[in-house]
Amino acid sequence: MLANWEFFYDKIVLPTLHTSFQALSLFDQKIRQGLVDRRSVFESLSNQLSTARDLEQTLWFHFTSVGEFEQCKPLIEYLHPDYRVVLTYFSPSVSHQANSYQFADAAIYLPLDSKQNAHRLIDLIQPSVLVFSKFDIWPNLVWQAKKRSVKTVLIAGTLQPKSKRLHPLVNKFFRSVHQQIDLHCVVSEADANRFRQICPSSARIVITGDTRFDQVHARASSAVKNENFLPGQSTLSRPILVAGSTYAEEEKVLVTAIKQIKQTHQSIQPHLLIVPHEPNPKHVQNLTQHLRNRNLTFAKYTELDNSSDLSQVDVVVIDTVGILAQLYRLADITFVGGSFHGSVHNVMEPAVMAKPVIFGPTIDNAQEAHLLVQLGGAKMIQNSQQLYSVMIDWLSAPSICKEVGQKANHIIESNLGATQRTLSCLVPYLASVL
Repeated sequence: MLANWEFFYDKIVLPTLHTSFQALSLFDQKIRQGLVDRRSVFESLSNQLSTARDLEQTLWFHFTSVGEFEQCKPLIEYLHPDYRVVLTYFSPSVSHQANSYQFADAAIYLPLDSKQNAHRLIDLIQPSVLVFSKFDIWPNLVWQAKKRSVKTVLIAGTLQPKSKRLHPLVNKFFRSVHQQIDLHCVVSEADANRFRQICPSSARIVITGDTRFDQVHARASSAVKNENFLPGQSTLSRPILVAGSTYAEEEKVLVTAIKQIKQTHQSIQPHLLIVPHEPNPKHVQNLTQHLRNRNLTFAKYTELDNSSDLSQVDVVVIDTVGILAQLYRLADITFVGGSFHGSVHNVMEPAVMAKPVIFGPTIDNAQEAHLLVQLGGAKMIQNSQQLYSVMIDWLSAPSICKEVGQKANHIIESNLGATQRTLSCLVPYLASVL
């Protein structure tokens, strides 16, 4: 039966995927760049491995994008002294981070998941264990690793209730993949139950939690506080709403709510600090034009200096990257973007700082977002009117606002420990290949 699924995947699924990506690349610069960079991955990998540390064993970590990379980091950093580390990734969004990561011996885009490419990767990397993060599992990598006696492990595994992998039409195909995976470390009991639907009864499924809680907490604990990183910071005279990783859809919601607060509750109107997910010149130009149209005063981060007076500025547009975490520390309230565009971004980062969190409706990619809402550490809104209402409630009662932030922090702290639980399951697989 496995041979039939391999034939189906190689002859139907992969050609369809390849054609789809080629077509999408005509309209999406990120996809186009990813395809271009994939042309030289084997040469790049060979060059990187030729100068890598000479250690007995190699760990291969694969992840989709930034969030899944964060799940791998605490494991990588614990194991790095004794194991060579190779990273593969799918999304262009994480390319720079992966290639500049100090604990990686090599990092490349994952090429098309053909049988030939899987063989070639295994030949070059010679992994002791192949680790997948969350859900980005590629069939030929799993099948060929099994045939080559390479252990495969899933960490921080999740399956949403409406995941297509659970559909009766494709369930058997995914079962043919997951039955070859040696260990499933999953986030919750609900995830474990769903994985059992696509795994044989003999599969080892262990609830270990989400390692991102540990990663976010460790990063926040070790961060060096810079009290004056924002020029003109001391002149911010109102409450501060920091909106991180925003897209145009969310920015319209935010600006509409801020404008309404200015018209109805000027005494508690906050400064809005908008941090676009991609602060390229075109996006920033569109955003600032929208602010002009709504008669909101604004300043751009790159135009500020130490003499800047922000006391009368409604909106500060952060047209640079790399300072979002520092900005969250300034916030009285935070808004996390992505959920009006596609899927919510990192809600843990402001939560660990005891900041109350707001986000939009699309959060099925982030169980922690659901958890924050359920336990009172966040609010989910559907539109600008709901955002306005939440903001008025919190700004009018600072003690309630502070209590929500404390609940958010407690949720993060009560979910720590996934790294050690995952390592306790993973390490025996490393020992078994000695």
